[in-house]
Amino acid sequence: MARITRRGFLITGGLVGGGLILGYAATPVRLGMRPDAGEPGEDLWLTTWIRISPDNWVTVLVPHAEMGQGVHTALPMMVAEELEADWSRVRMEQAPAEDLYLNGYMVRGFGNLDSQRPAFMRRQVDYVALKIADVLNVQTTGGSSSVRYTGHLGMRIAGAAAKEMLLRAAADTWGTPVDECIARFSQVHHEASGRAASFGELAEAASRFDPPGAPALKAKADYSICGRSIPRIDIPSKVVGQAQYGIDVRLPGMRYAAIRHAPVFGADLRSLDDSAATGKRGIERIFHIPGAVVVVADSFWRAKTAAGELPVEWSESPHSGFSSEQLSARLKAMLEEGRVRTDHKHGSPDSESGTESFVVEAAYEVPFLAHATMEPMNCTAWLHDGKLDMWAGNQDPVAARGTAAKAAGIRERDVTVHPVQLGGGFGRRLPANFNYVTQAVQIAAQLPYPVKVIWTREEDMRRDYYRPAVRSHHTAILGMAGRPELWKHTYTDIGMNDNRDTAFLPYSIPNQRIGRVEYPGDMPVPTGAWRSVEHSYHGFFIESFMDELAHAAGQDPLAYRLQLLSDAPRFAAALEKAARMIGWSEPALEGQGRGIAVKESFGSIVAQAAEVSVGEQGELRVHRVCAAVDCGEVINPDIARAQIEGGINFALSAVLYGEITIEAGRVVQGNFPDYRMVTLRDAPHIQVEFLDSGASIGGIGEVGVPPLAPAVTNAIFSATGQRIRSLPLSSHTLTPRIPD
Repeated sequence: MARITRRGFLITGGLVGGGLILGYAATPVRLGMRPDAGEPGEDLWLTTWIRISPDNWVTVLVPHAEMGQGVHTALPMMVAEELEADWSRVRMEQAPAEDLYLNGYMVRGFGNLDSQRPAFMRRQVDYVALKIADVLNVQTTGGSSSVRYTGHLGMRIAGAAAKEMLLRAAADTWGTPVDECIARFSQVHHEASGRAASFGELAEAASRFDPPGAPALKAKADYSICGRSIPRIDIPSKVVGQAQYGIDVRLPGMRYAAIRHAPVFGADLRSLDDSAATGKRGIERIFHIPGAVVVVADSFWRAKTAAGELPVEWSESPHSGFSSEQLSARLKAMLEEGRVRTDHKHGSPDSESGTESFVVEAAYEVPFLAHATMEPMNCTAWLHDGKLDMWAGNQDPVAARGTAAKAAGIRERDVTVHPVQLGGGFGRRLPANFNYVTQAVQIAAQLPYPVKVIWTREEDMRRDYYRPAVRSHHTAILGMAGRPELWKHTYTDIGMNDNRDTAFLPYSIPNQRIGRVEYPGDMPVPTGAWRSVEHSYHGFFIESFMDELAHAAGQDPLAYRLQLLSDAPRFAAALEKAARMIGWSEPALEGQGRGIAVKESFGSIVAQAAEVSVGEQGELRVHRVCAAVDCGEVINPDIARAQIEGGINFALSAVLYGEITIEAGRVVQGNFPDYRMVTLRDAPHIQVEFLDSGASIGGIGEVGVPPLAPAVTNAIFSATGQRIRSLPLSSHTLTPRIPD
């Protein structure tokens, strides 16, 4: 891990012309240091950076990737708010893939390291979190954590600490009490004497002070920046085409590489006849890497065309008989015969009941889903003089550095990861899914020049890390008033079911058992994190079955839920808000139906109400989706609203069309004609409103996804009387309700 001394970290006049660089937070724990980082035994300072230069610019170095979620704006807003900076004098820079920017705040948040620990232990907690981040190479963007953890636990405190240091510097310079100095609009003022100085003028003096351990944070009522829809920093460069994505990288002498993977999972190259392609115009190299053939050329089109035409014989695979139909049967058998591992148990879910006439059962199933990012996987690598330069959109640059170093067989310090923006992430570009990075380095190791490796859309679709296919079975026993006395929820686990809390039930049901059955043997289809991960299907399972219980009880789905949420007022408030937005109490138009659902994920509660219609030929139209969002504090309403809107359309594509099917061990779908997306014509009218519950800040980037599927399918039941228990909807034939 790179080390830097406290004084060397704070006072960097040679780097910024006498300005101040602040990293937060600090730990007094003594650490051994690298020889080039200063004298041993000095304090270590880490994470969350602010740079104040003599010309009075505040630069915020953001350690998260920008992939459309607006984090390059929201995090600087949080710094500027606490710092009392003039927003027009704030700039953003992408933090490099260096150990000093490891994301201990994400570790603190997801690891719940702050729980029940007194304030004086904050620095020790920071140290523990950073050590974990160091071991795991965590500079991750994901899990709706950037604002929730890095911003709230780090950026905000760093801004407040820098402000206190600037106030002390002014007071010391002017010989006045520090409590008589105030900061506003990137200046410190002493009202009694009329003196004022800019942050830039005070930065060098401020760097002589140690940052406070627990700086005072502003009250929300005093905010002047946070809570406003400030235009995003990244938008202008995208509008004019200046933003650089991985696929935009151009280097002198660069060549292009196309990949052709073995079509069946587990297969590899048996033989290759490259005689026809070798010597063709622009074709430079043809060779094999594990599981794939590579063609290198002077243009991607030539490389891609040659790769597709190569006569290739692939080896046999033990998975050549695997199919989605086979898997579906296996999932069903798992629930009927497999051993259940209990995740959650409450009350007496195994007690006998005499109310058999009130037993309700249902099974639900969802398929594999691809990420289908706008920008297919790509990576540019240049291995030269024992060092590696790499350009790739990814959700963890430090981990990408480690992956690349391992693939190249060199030290991590000899790898430079150049930051670029991401044309979609959704979990596909997380460290566990870095096959495209490893491949690029393997290819670059055989070439004397830089190479850009680009996957075609077909390769991207067929070599993804898919959201897993899952089947669930639910059993409930209803009492005489229709209230559920028992809830049993068992689901299959074939991979990427790591969070035991995602099947959490907010409803007051006295007897509950929730558990999983794990897939026996090896799963040939690779699985990975997908936007909102396990919440995406548990939302569908739970809220669909809750709707079925309401129908079995002969009650309104909204009223039924509300009577079970007396101990969960935030859930009830979100549902009531979404219902009012959709006009729940008013009769739907003929042929239309409304559905409602609620799900908590990543610390936020989202209720959605959908309005749909089914035409005479079975054509489905989702007219409206209304979302009530309780995410605690909202930093930038425009950005937050856009994330919910994006999540709804992302989820709707999956609900309507999303399905990766396997036949003979290979993926059937290859491009958007057979893996459809919602187009502008089909997108619903979306209304988003935020609830101010005073709750702790929650996530926003993923939380719009989970309630959408059940809201739509429940609306279909309302409109047609057909209960949808499997996705996508394109696999069902819908029929309109026949009028009485």
